[in-house]
Amino acid sequence: MRLLTDIRPLRESPEFRRLWVGSTVSQLGQQMTAVTVSIQVYALTGSTFAVGLVGLCSLVPLIVFGLYGGAMADAIDRRTLALVSSAGLWLLSMILVLQSQLEWNQVGILYGVVACQSACFAVNNPARSAIIPRLIRPELLPAANTLSQAAFNLGFTAGPLLGAAVIAWHGFAAAYLIDVITFTTALYALFRLPPVPPTGSVRRAGLRSVLEGFTFLRAAPALLATFLADILAMVFAQPRALFPAVAGAFFGGGVRTVGLLQAAPAIGALLGVVFSGWVTRVRRQGVAIVAAITVYAAAVGLFGLSRTIWLGVTLLALSGAADMVSSAYRNTVLQSAAPDAMRGRLQGVFIVVVAGGPRLGDFVAGTTASLTTPTIALLGGATACIVGLLLLLSRNRPFRVYDSRTRLLS
Repeated sequence: MRLLTDIRPLRESPEFRRLWVGSTVSQLGQQMTAVTVSIQVYALTGSTFAVGLVGLCSLVPLIVFGLYGGAMADAIDRRTLALVSSAGLWLLSMILVLQSQLEWNQVGILYGVVACQSACFAVNNPARSAIIPRLIRPELLPAANTLSQAAFNLGFTAGPLLGAAVIAWHGFAAAYLIDVITFTTALYALFRLPPVPPTGSVRRAGLRSVLEGFTFLRAAPALLATFLADILAMVFAQPRALFPAVAGAFFGGGVRTVGLLQAAPAIGALLGVVFSGWVTRVRRQGVAIVAAITVYAAAVGLFGLSRTIWLGVTLLALSGAADMVSSAYRNTVLQSAAPDAMRGRLQGVFIVVVAGGPRLGDFVAGTTASLTTPTIALLGGATACIVGLLLLLSRNRPFRVYDSRTRLLS
């Protein structure tokens, strides 16, 4: 029985292999830049509110351009779109290098660059994701998405640590320059791809095209349920906003404990990838999504009862591993069952859900904890998530019986 990571997508498809290597390396640089921007903003302003505005500057363009970028990915060649948006990201990283090297010291410049980066990413991601099903066999999509999750979580785990180390070594400009260098790998991988034009009837990108994506989603209850399941998890059972409070209240720790709690889910996801060889054999992927998110929520709820740091870290790592499995299957259902002519727009909606859900979850968790206690917020949120999942599974038959061999959405 295959237990370790299924790497057949890397062996069978040179195009996917180049794309994956480029994404892995560039993700590391992007996460270095993310933490460097936050540190530089704080160094310039001394304000945590100013640092918080970085997230707001990225959220609005991500939502707007995520939807429009998805429509563009269904209207023009996806390789071209990914190349142009990636070149934009590369140039923006160069601007960060210059502003640091020339000591412009204007926080407004950083906010503007972050907003433009978010817009480019929102266009780039749907195009890249819609390309993947054209590069590998459908039965290998779960393995390919698991490998993509590994790239993301490796960058999320190691990027901030490397970014902080490079800043201490040679300042902000050096950290930004590494992002420029690593992103060149992603550009090269995209350049080597063959053209990937959308199939089927092609409509010009615009509001009508975006609305067509939502209309299709409403008529595909199994696919819609994958979005709703993720919203339940991220809105009701997202614990990260409570880490600063519980680090001291639960474990008697400080800043280092917060960092350990932040890293634990990504570490768990990476471990989950190592032992993910079984994911390609699961056919009832709707049920698998519910099972994975249930484990995720249960781990978060039990974290609310933990009072020893290593138990807490272990539970958060378990939540990260379960979230990795859920994300791999949700991406697989979208990429394999949706028609190619709709993949870009649906990937755009996916970006909005993935970006907006956790931020709304931070608000819900923080508000609930302030009105009650962190323990009640974590337990109550986990319970609400699990109850919602069970209702979704019981009331949505296409999602409940969804089989990867038939890929019927309604």
